[in-house]
Amino acid sequence: MTARALFQRLLANDALNFALTNRLPRATLTRWFGGFSRIEQPLVRDVSIALWKAFGEVDLSEAKKARFASLHDAFIRELRDGARPLDPRPEVLVSPCDAIVGALGRIDGDTLLQAKGMRYTLAELLGDEALAAQMRDGQYVTLRITASMYHRFHAPTDCRVEQVHYFPGDTWNVNPPALDRVERLYCRNERAVLTARMHGDIPLVLVPVAAILVASLRLHCVDLTLHAGYAGPHRLSCDSSVRRGEEMGWFEHGSTIIVLLPAQAALAPLVRTGERIRMGQALFAPLSGDSV
Repeated sequence: MTARALFQRLLANDALNFALTNRLPRATLTRWFGGFSRIEQPLVRDVSIALWKAFGEVDLSEAKKARFASLHDAFIRELRDGARPLDPRPEVLVSPCDAIVGALGRIDGDTLLQAKGMRYTLAELLGDEALAAQMRDGQYVTLRITASMYHRFHAPTDCRVEQVHYFPGDTWNVNPPALDRVERLYCRNERAVLTARMHGDIPLVLVPVAAILVASLRLHCVDLTLHAGYAGPHRLSCDSSVRRGEEMGWFEHGSTIIVLLPAQAALAPLVRTGERIRMGQALFAPLSGDSV
């Protein structure tokens, strides 16, 4: 049995997976990893990247460059032009990132599904009653970015980002074993709420949620790197127009983005829990109701 197979077999045990990735000093480990991953000493860099590739399903062949300054540099890699083509129909909202699709569907009033038997509310997630009211009975999709995936995220449609609300918090893992055990996990973890407007003044909300080993979240719209040491302000006004597919920022490691749209939205038919999706593939049907 290879080292990768043994590692994956161990992590396949949910209880062991949860213990190994959560019953640790999460905040301390995250800060340490954030510093370690930036070490540019060639031996440290090469061994770190080799171990990452050995134990994960990492594909660096699509990266814009072949050599990286550090493990961190490899994590936040840019892709070659054309590696993630956008759905050719401009009215379709596309996935902002590479991900595994998690819970999704119609929001039950103000309640969303985290995992079987686990729920949370819009108000808890967004920290804003007025914004939560706009998304009530809307649609949502949870996109989990694993450690081996492309870590940058992009605009699902043409929009204008009006505000970023940053919430310092915990760094629970966001994988299925943790989602099955930790109540209101997304509302407890460090996260940012990006409030935007699409054509017709229709609201769009993106919630990037950090996790263990995610040392920071970079957002272009406020030209900031948000992390546990960021002192504020936490509610940041902005006026940033982004085009469909344009890069909006990146995670330092794997994590999750929750996409929220109002009631008239509908998920694209092929978007299903457990399926992998790539940035640029159809995520939401056109708000006009046209077929995807």
